[in-house]
Amino acid sequence: MDGASQGRQQRGRVPLPPEDLRVVLAPVDLVWARLERPAARRLVEAAARSELARVIGFAGRTDAPQVLADRLARRLADQMRLAGPIKDPVGWLIGLALPQRQQCGDVRCDDRVLLDSGQDCPRCEDRQADRRAQRHAVAAAVDAAMPGASEAERRAATDRQLHETVTARAWAKAYEWEQHRARQAEAKAARAEAAVAQPVADVPAVPVAPVVLRAPCPAAVVLAPEPEPADVDDQELVLEDLTREQVRDWRVRAMKDHQVVFDHIDRYGEPLAWRLFSNQLVDQAQHLSRLGHLDLGYATGGQS
Repeated sequence: MDGASQGRQQRGRVPLPPEDLRVVLAPVDLVWARLERPAARRLVEAAARSELARVIGFAGRTDAPQVLADRLARRLADQMRLAGPIKDPVGWLIGLALPQRQQCGDVRCDDRVLLDSGQDCPRCEDRQADRRAQRHAVAAAVDAAMPGASEAERRAATDRQLHETVTARAWAKAYEWEQHRARQAEAKAARAEAAVAQPVADVPAVPVAPVVLRAPCPAAVVLAPEPEPADVDDQELVLEDLTREQVRDWRVRAMKDHQVVFDHIDRYGEPLAWRLFSNQLVDQAQHLSRLGHLDLGYATGGQS
């Protein structure tokens, strides 16, 4: 085997990753070395390129490979610390190591780190502080109610009370969300009913005699004041008439507030929302609407 062929080999028969993915997959080179089947390597390469393209949108083309490599390094360290050796390298890489894990509603959040800056996610920090404060409050109430109980008994009672509190809040949020959606549906139905019931303007039955007007003398023309522009949310939106800047503005608004996506779907339908906001943003908003409101993120054993 010549020198060039040896350079393309990694630990036996498994070749190195493609050039554009070597920085990304460097932290998991031992896992990659177990992908002896070409089909398995192609699956991992496709997943890595897809996730790399997503990270480029936040971190830029220059920094994105290292940002994704840092994610893989964290995931591998967590795997070895918490779960032990990897039994299914393809499934682990595609299902656990590569995908972004948002811990809050911020689209930039990945494992409580912002993809665009590498800083700790402030929304995650706020949520964690709220959880700690709530746990301390519950623990203090349990200590007051169970003065003679052992440490294990108080800890178990605190965990039980926290679970009940979080579950009740989650159901309350889910109910509130369903009520909001119901109100939106009722408003939409009322608008449609009002549009159908709107009377047609009366047409005069008697023809009016034509009036001959003298030609106007040349003079200064006084223009009627233009009507005030309506709120952009009240206008009928024609996607083909939007400029590139307007489309970008809509998408920025939707990333900041997913309700913009839901309002757009209610008014114009889901296919148009896909075209305006992109499939990724619509799917993300719908996913968060189903799961983001049921945050049962309290772990037992005193962890926050």
